[in-house]
Amino acid sequence: MEFMLDTADVARIRDLNELITVAGVTTNPTILTKSGRMPEDVLPEIISILSPEQKLFVQVVKTDYEGIMEEARKISAMRPENMYVKIPVSRDGLKALKQCRREGIKTLATAIYTPAQGFLAAQNGANYLAPYTNRMCNYGDGVAEVLKLNRMIKENGLDSKVIAASFKNVGQVSELIENGIGAVTVPADVVYEMINHPATRIAVGEFCVNWNKAYMRDTLFDESEDIEDKLTEE
Repeated sequence: MEFMLDTADVARIRDLNELITVAGVTTNPTILTKSGRMPEDVLPEIISILSPEQKLFVQVVKTDYEGIMEEARKISAMRPENMYVKIPVSRDGLKALKQCRREGIKTLATAIYTPAQGFLAAQNGANYLAPYTNRMCNYGDGVAEVLKLNRMIKENGLDSKVIAASFKNVGQVSELIENGIGAVTVPADVVYEMINHPATRIAVGEFCVNWNKAYMRDTLFDESEDIEDKLTEE
């Protein structure tokens, strides 16, 4: 199971990378614009935060076949390993996916709205498939469609991996994980919702109140004593 961050916010990437196990970071043109910085500046900084084992996904902006391939080669060259090019599943995008496979460029097929689109992208050699979970809900049951695509890939023995994207709430993420989705990429806001449950804060507060009332201190051990020496004596 791969859990990725769908953001280009460097501060949040750094913070969440320290808090939880992050398999990689996904970006797209809209996400990069929200960073308020030029891609030439923000992408190298993201790379500096990630370990060589963590993956980075960057999307092409050009929409014609030649333009897609030109940008795909440049993106792929930004990092020696675990660099993936995101390509929308348009006509030219599907063609580019085939050529990227020939050239050994790692890819993620994005802007997938139907299992059929994902299947075609997998046939063309995409390493990852990114169905837009929440946006697909505008046309039906987005979670069910993502799971259908995941079954299609597995049952047909294709090498692509589904990485569910476009989430608006924790429930969507949890349902897909519960049903065995191989990977998710989640916006930072939703990740923080997963971490910061109000009931947990209340429980921790109650623990502290009860402890302080009983022992009149806020530490487990008496800091005036050497606990290691005391344990050795016993």
